[in-house]
Amino acid sequence: MRIRATLKLILLLFFISLNACDKDSNSNEVDNDIDPYILETKNITITQIIEGNTETRSVIIQTPNIIDPSKNYPIVFAFHGNGGTNNNWVPRLLNFTNNGDFIGIYPQGFLNSWNLGREASKADDVAFVNLIVEELEKYNNLNFDKMYAIGTSNGSGMVNKLGIETSHFKAIAPVVSQLMESSPLLSSTQPISVYQINGAADTTIPINGGIAVMGHVFLDAAESARLWATHFNCNQSPEIETIGEDTLYMYTNCNNGKEIRYLRVENGGHGLLNPPIINDIWIFFQRF
Repeated sequence: MRIRATLKLILLLFFISLNACDKDSNSNEVDNDIDPYILETKNITITQIIEGNTETRSVIIQTPNIIDPSKNYPIVFAFHGNGGTNNNWVPRLLNFTNNGDFIGIYPQGFLNSWNLGREASKADDVAFVNLIVEELEKYNNLNFDKMYAIGTSNGSGMVNKLGIETSHFKAIAPVVSQLMESSPLLSSTQPISVYQINGAADTTIPINGGIAVMGHVFLDAAESARLWATHFNCNQSPEIETIGEDTLYMYTNCNNGKEIRYLRVENGGHGLLNPPIINDIWIFFQRF
């Protein structure tokens, strides 16, 4: 009889323990369901009305594999060129995000382009970025006082537009593009640090300005940098540094401690976005 009673007690304790494990497991699943804004690498979507149609647009959030819950990470938006995709940024910035330097935010252009006036897309991309920022505000561990933007080609035009029309970013880096006649600086444009990089041998967006292949009229690259510097009351005589065959122009003492840089890459074409330049841009961003 004692043996049977002991067996019954063991079985009873086993089932109590099993039920408790099930409850804990279900509890964790519910927690994950009701709190979707834990920071992790993922592809989110933003809904936007474009020309009367509801469109779903992709945004990649790239993070370290393990998030430090005690840290608020800087944020780097990255904008692809015309015809490109946001996936292109994943391998380019992987080392930085894996190291925990920043969280990468890679929006997808509608019809693979950013609407600067002559592209296939007719989306309001400034509104799109505003929606992304609103969504990111729901997440933990992000430092909105350290938010930056980098772009290449058509994406560079987009970061210039965002620098002109919004106050989201502390610094931007337009690579292989400069200001356009159709998108001048505004009286409402807030001081921002700019690292503009152009290739002297670029046949897509001419460094000396003029009509580019996509139909936009670009300013001379050096004049573009000078206009940013003038708008923010920087020193009008730039510091000049020779780096091999290339030349770096630095306009300092700008409003709010900002700085305008212009790097002329002497033998550079339209594909300047290489690891050393990206690393140099990140070093620049961290100062602001």
